[in-house]
Amino acid sequence: MITYFRTAAAAILLTACLQSSTTTSQTYQQKLADAYASFEKDPQLQYGISSLTVLNAETGEVVFAKNNSIGLASASTLKTVTSAAAFYVLGEDFKYQTRLGYSGSLSSDGILNGDLIIIGGGDPTLGSWRYEQTKEQVVLKHWTDAIRKAGIKRINGRVISDDRLFGTQSLPTGWVWQDVGNYYGAGPSSLSWRENQADLIFKPGAQTGSPAALAYIQPAMPQLKFVNEVKTGRAGSGDNVYAFSAPYTDVVYLRGSYGIDLNKPISISVPDPAFEAAMRLGDTLKRIGIAVQQQPTTYRLLNMDKRNLPSGVKEIDVVSSPSLAQIVYWFNQKSINLYGEHLVKTIAWKQGKEATTSNGAEAVKDFWNEKLGIDKNAMNIMDGSGLSPGTRITTLSIAKILQSVKKEPWFDDYYKSIPVYNNMKMKSGSINDVLAYAGYQTTSSGTPLVFSFIINNYNGSGSAAKQKMFKVLDSLK
Repeated sequence: MITYFRTAAAAILLTACLQSSTTTSQTYQQKLADAYASFEKDPQLQYGISSLTVLNAETGEVVFAKNNSIGLASASTLKTVTSAAAFYVLGEDFKYQTRLGYSGSLSSDGILNGDLIIIGGGDPTLGSWRYEQTKEQVVLKHWTDAIRKAGIKRINGRVISDDRLFGTQSLPTGWVWQDVGNYYGAGPSSLSWRENQADLIFKPGAQTGSPAALAYIQPAMPQLKFVNEVKTGRAGSGDNVYAFSAPYTDVVYLRGSYGIDLNKPISISVPDPAFEAAMRLGDTLKRIGIAVQQQPTTYRLLNMDKRNLPSGVKEIDVVSSPSLAQIVYWFNQKSINLYGEHLVKTIAWKQGKEATTSNGAEAVKDFWNEKLGIDKNAMNIMDGSGLSPGTRITTLSIAKILQSVKKEPWFDDYYKSIPVYNNMKMKSGSINDVLAYAGYQTTSSGTPLVFSFIINNYNGSGSAAKQKMFKVLDSLK
């Protein structure tokens, strides 16, 4: 049965409401189109390129798109892609495991005629300060308690880190020399430790241009030689210190400037975290009265020297990582590149492939191609974190992925991991001449949106370019 309006006033009121709704929708989309058109003409993009894709978060309908099929360097917004794939492939409750065991024979009086072995399982959080159960001293106590419980009172061999799971190539192809020696350029190891970083404390000189002294290193790194070429920078110049090193090296060059009024630690990457873990456990055992007769080492070093690897390991302890949901939280909140590189290698490993970065990146592309039909050529991914400037991905690909996860049971954990910038829930990304944002926003009229916004090769101030991007994104509010 058809119901007719009883009064002309009611009909007029309904028509007005529909017009108001349509006008509101058109207004926010028009505001976005106008803001983006103005942004494209900005002098900072004279020699650059930008891309913006906005989708309806419920339906996937394209709300706005410009240059959405052009692959661009995404910087850390790639982490939204990696973490979503990890949730799908590994599961929100997935945990890494690091095992402790020994080889050889253990006598009745507690003498181990063999080696103590830490078996790396790919955990990026082992020894990290971000979680209570992963803190360095907590893990070391866990291990020493297990060693005592096993009845070991003296070790006539070594403490060895089994670092074979992820292979010896720790750095993704495409990472740049200026990054890899610093904390954000720490490469993954199957036995990572303290997020593979150490802190340096500098003491600036009396005047600009004078040497800045390296006061101390936390923790101490007696296995490394530091060549300090850092100068004292002018007041307000801040931290411009860069560490230059390579995986497994024992020499670290420190270059750049440290502001004369600065008082903060500088974090660098540790060249061989597996060796570092073995050394820390060995030192801890000696402090509690359990002697270790030989120097710490790793399976990589033993293999390189063509020495026999221990066999027949008897397991005495297992340390589990936080859940994947907890790992992804800090991965996106603090943009920890190391976590992303662990995740892509883990995805490859869990799919039965060799745990390399290239295999992991390929597995991520395969997954999204099969799940959402995204062309693999639209995802030229070289790593898991976006630190590689060679990574290229379209904003449409990122937006589709953000939209697809909204119906998953783990979406709340994924959403919580996304930081807040400009009062918007979005992941940021920045590398040389690249700025990017990707996330979620609901309009004032209640329309839920997802977006990916990238600019490459802009010129001038990064902070100015960022504010101009925010102005465009404000149209979504």
